[in-house]
Amino acid sequence: MVDGALGARGAGVSADRIAFLGHATVLIELAGVRVLTDPLLRSRVLHLRRQVPPIPNSQFAHVDIVLISHLHHDHLDLPSLRLLGLGSALVVPRGAGAWLRRRGFTKVTELSVGDGVNIAGAQIVAVPAHHDGRRLAGPSADPLGYLVGDQRVVYFAGDTERFAGMSKLAPALEVALLPVAGWGPTLGPGHMGPLDAARALAALQPRIAIPVHWGSLLPLGLARRHRSRLGDPPRRFAEHAARLAPAVEVRILAPGDTTTL
Repeated sequence: MVDGALGARGAGVSADRIAFLGHATVLIELAGVRVLTDPLLRSRVLHLRRQVPPIPNSQFAHVDIVLISHLHHDHLDLPSLRLLGLGSALVVPRGAGAWLRRRGFTKVTELSVGDGVNIAGAQIVAVPAHHDGRRLAGPSADPLGYLVGDQRVVYFAGDTERFAGMSKLAPALEVALLPVAGWGPTLGPGHMGPLDAARALAALQPRIAIPVHWGSLLPLGLARRHRSRLGDPPRRFAEHAARLAPAVEVRILAPGDTTTL
């Protein structure tokens, strides 16, 4: 189900909806509150190049909350955060706050696993993620996933491998945003491919699953050989999910697409 682009707040009919903007960048709109995850809003980061059209500025206008799952450059991108403004409300893993404040960001909330905060009327709870938390030439902080919302709860997994206790994250998830690939042709530890993501889905049992962290980035020099396979991970995830979690509705959004809940 694809509904087109999200407009700025106040444009059109208010609805709960989700836009996949590419990689781990997702715009979640619940009860009029706009939450942006791991914003990567430019065409390149380090050796990685965006393989899909750029994100229009209108799609990340008027963001109320920015969630950072961990400190890797493709998830915490300083130039993208500056595009959103130094006064943006950032929610980050504990240990990253002072580093961001020294770079000019003025509204930084640090969370550890189990911590919660209400910002702009939206409830945010930090949950575990199993991934490397170190930043190249920067700080280290334990990675997080997040539960967003109250009546409708959206789980943003960040980067993680499957871990014990996933089934206990929330009793009734509306949506799970699950990573199903990486930024290159292979996956290292701390990630889920399509099959592992489907196994995680079977534990989580949300109403809707949206695969993320796919189809957007490739290392410099690999695009010619691998671009044609960028869409494979979500399709394989949907096939595994149909077998392992048949009660869950899988919605595949191409980067830039939006779905209404």
